[in-house]
Amino acid sequence: MHDDRDAPGVLPDGTPSAAPVEAPRPDDDRRLLLDVAYRLLGSVAEAEDAVQETYARWFAMPAAERARVVTPTAWRVTVCSRLCLDVLRSARVRRERSAGTWLPEPLPAPRWSSRAASHGAHDPADLVTADESLRTAFLVVLERTTPAERVALVLHDVLGYAFAEVADVLGRTPHACRQLASSARRRVAAGPVRPVPVDDAAVAALQDAWRRGDVGALVAVLDPGCVAVVDGGGVVSAPAAPVRGAAAVAGLLAGVAERAPGLTLVRVVANGEPALLAHAGGRALAVVALGLRDGRVADLWVVRDPAKLRGWRVPA
Repeated sequence: MHDDRDAPGVLPDGTPSAAPVEAPRPDDDRRLLLDVAYRLLGSVAEAEDAVQETYARWFAMPAAERARVVTPTAWRVTVCSRLCLDVLRSARVRRERSAGTWLPEPLPAPRWSSRAASHGAHDPADLVTADESLRTAFLVVLERTTPAERVALVLHDVLGYAFAEVADVLGRTPHACRQLASSARRRVAAGPVRPVPVDDAAVAALQDAWRRGDVGALVAVLDPGCVAVVDGGGVVSAPAAPVRGAAAVAGLLAGVAERAPGLTLVRVVANGEPALLAHAGGRALAVVALGLRDGRVADLWVVRDPAKLRGWRVPA
């Protein structure tokens, strides 16, 4: 039986998402648009480009035409979503041709502080609102969906838009959009990654074993079937394929510790969950997001692409 539920606010793995985004004040649209664009694209830079282009198109319209728009926020969300859809279609081809694996850009914890919530924030990532749909595991499994499925799922299930509104974005009927969202849920549910909250103790155990380069201790904290995926962006070294199995992943991590004796590992929060930041010489070298299975680390998503680490500040 197809899952044709109409109620938004539940992620495809059954986890309740944050409450649907409240209707914003006019000056809140930038935050809302970045919420939409980052979840669709997984990239702060691409999300900001989409938002900037949305506003460029809005202000390019004659004032009289803008005045006829009944709901400017809805207009901007529609335009921004369509721009993201175009990016997703081209990005899929680009990512498939690139070397290695693509991972979403990790967002630092300060993005969601009270300071970041103010409109004085300069970094666009400061305006991305945190909820369950930002978790790395969820963004990773979204890559299994088609661009249209992703738009339907994110706008409806995550951000709470009605299928009639999604239909305006995709140029399809509400029924077709309902089917797209249902198909996306099935793809996500069938994926190899299940979003499981990470506890700080697991991160601390991995941090300690990795810091010491202790292969035995690493194997003990890793799930036997664990998988490590590394995104080097085609710029820095990274395994071309996922590394599978506790022994292989432990060897990978121990090798990194051996080759970089000055490497420092600190516990951080990335996309709302505990993670590890690896840095040396005042530079962020990697952010490692984690997934658990039965209390052990089962998934490691390692972002080494320098372009995706620009927002990470190394602790003094």
